Parts: sequence; structure tokens; C-alpha cells
Amino acid sequence: MRDQLSVFRNQIIGVLLLALCSLFFVQPAFAAKADKQVVVLSCDLHCQGCCDKIMKNIAFEKGVKDIVCDLKTKTVTVTYDANKTDVPTLLKAFDKIGKPAKVKEQAEAQKPKEASSTDANTGASQLQ
Repeated sequence: MRDQLSVFRNQIIGVLLLALCSLFFVQPAFAAKADKQVVVLSCDLHCQGCCDKIMKNIAFEKGVKDIVCDLKTKTVTVTYDANKTDVPTLLKAFDKIGKPAKVKEQAEAQKPKEASSTDANTGASQLQ
């Protein structure tokens, strides 16, 4: 009788552990989806150093997913999670590093771009 109770107790513990483990793997499926937005900012860019400064500093802003800096058009395209940040917060971050920016256009993010460090044809730098 005691052996049966021991086996039954072990089975119950196993089922509970399995249920607990499944919660950890199922939880990410129910997590909030990122609401990716894209904003193109006009910024006074003089050289590659300006782009590097923007990419190194703005990349650490909460919610920023991707940055593309284009020297030729003097624009910075920022893809961000709208659940974590917004355009006014991004503009304040640009002001904080001494590179004031203005919104040129804003859109919802499409497909993710392939990562590349610098586009030789356009001179655009991209965060990876």
C-alpha cells in the first residue's frame, strides 16, 4: 500500500513539474507584440563622425530597434517599439547629444531589413 502511495505521489509531482515547465515555454507566446514604428528625422550631419555619434548613443535609447544614418540626405531613420518609446522622447535624445532633429516623415514598420554595416552606394550607416 505504501509503495502504491509513493508511486502515486511521484506521478503527481512529475505532472506538476511538467505543468510548471510548460508555463515558462508558453509564456513568450502570450507576451505583448512589439508595435514597430519608423520615423525619418532630418538632422544636421556633417561627417561620418556625426553618424557614429548618433548610432552609438541613440541605439541605447529604450525601444530603439534599428537606426539608419544617411549622410547624403542628412536623415536618420529610426525603427522603434511604440510600446516603449515615442517620437518626442527620441527627439529629446537627439537634443541631448547635441544633434537636434526634426520629423521628416513617420510610418509603420514593414518587413525587417537585412543587416549591413554601411551601404557603399548611398553612404548610409545602419545599426545591426
